[in-house]
Amino acid sequence: MDLPHFLNVDFSLSFWIILGAILLFFIIQLIYYLLVYKKPYAYEHKRDKTQQISSDLPPFSVIIASKNESENLAKYLPSILEQDYPDFEVIVVNMGSTDETDVLLKALNQKYSNLYHTYVPAGAEDLNEKKLALTIGIKAAKNDIVLFTEAYCVPVSDKWIREFAVEFSKGKDVVLGFCKLEIGKKVAMRKFILYDNMVQGLKYLSLAILGKPFMGIGRNLAYKKEIFFEKKGFSSVLNIEAGEDDLYINKIAKEKNVGVVVSPESMTQSDVVNNFFTWRALKSKYLYTKQFYKGASPFIFGFETFSKYLFYLSVVAGIVYGALYENYLLIALSVVFLIVRFIVQLNIIGKNSRLFGAGKFHINLLFFDVFQPFNNFRFRKYANKRNKPKR
Repeated sequence: MDLPHFLNVDFSLSFWIILGAILLFFIIQLIYYLLVYKKPYAYEHKRDKTQQISSDLPPFSVIIASKNESENLAKYLPSILEQDYPDFEVIVVNMGSTDETDVLLKALNQKYSNLYHTYVPAGAEDLNEKKLALTIGIKAAKNDIVLFTEAYCVPVSDKWIREFAVEFSKGKDVVLGFCKLEIGKKVAMRKFILYDNMVQGLKYLSLAILGKPFMGIGRNLAYKKEIFFEKKGFSSVLNIEAGEDDLYINKIAKEKNVGVVVSPESMTQSDVVNNFFTWRALKSKYLYTKQFYKGASPFIFGFETFSKYLFYLSVVAGIVYGALYENYLLIALSVVFLIVRFIVQLNIIGKNSRLFGAGKFHINLLFFDVFQPFNNFRFRKYANKRNKPKR
């Protein structure tokens, strides 16, 4: 008896090559999502929320380098100064501000005894002004653990410092956190920016959980002063614009000395991204310094992008080839693998998104997944051009 026409499959060499490619890159992609990108959500889900840290809480010094940020300091600094923590100080380093920063800090000093402020001397080199400001703040800190954020950031809760203390109580020297973005609904590409920020966090937090830390963000990270002085401060990154957070962590992070905090209480939040240009400036800073990272992270995530595009191309090839040669089994298998990968991706991204406050995703996730590497390439070109030495 003759089989129905759609079951008459030509198992040619081309069929097996295309199907093999789809299956290979499908498996690689699943490995990334199930073993890497799932880590932050799973880490927080398994965390012992009843864990008690020592009653002898280590003192902290919170350091903020600020330039013409008086409005943000007025909004956000009180939330930092009023943290639910027994022993901490806040040091604001004024980088030659010409606004009301100095007046504001003096006024806040009258209310908060744990606030200290200093300044960067006039004539500081622009290239390393931020690094100099942070160095001044670290040297002024009276406590061994220094916690960093920016003037335009605010802790999500008053337990922010406590969450970091839990990790340091485990003997860690460096602790990495996450900064959420609060973006107005009228800002162009809002959903994509939230997705992009979350994916950046998934990458560096996932590898840190896996014992392969490679970067952190200055909006929410901490380390011990002794590490800073052992590594001779920022001397290893002085010839590079920026890099005082991500690239510096790349230099000092080791497999066993880095902890991670991903609880909602440990996060900071920023509304600094209010248009396309501020987002490009913020993101380009990290895309520029990324090229100087040491370690396996560039290869790990470069290969993830490579395998992702080859998976999509293989699926398209399977559908086109199947349509041309009436190989409906290949079309069906191509679509099934695409759907299964999407379901896994949507599930894992969705769970992390709820943790990181990045909103909900649906079919737009496919577009974001394809578009993000192109956007990174575009922004990296902009960053390299902007940082090119002027003659």
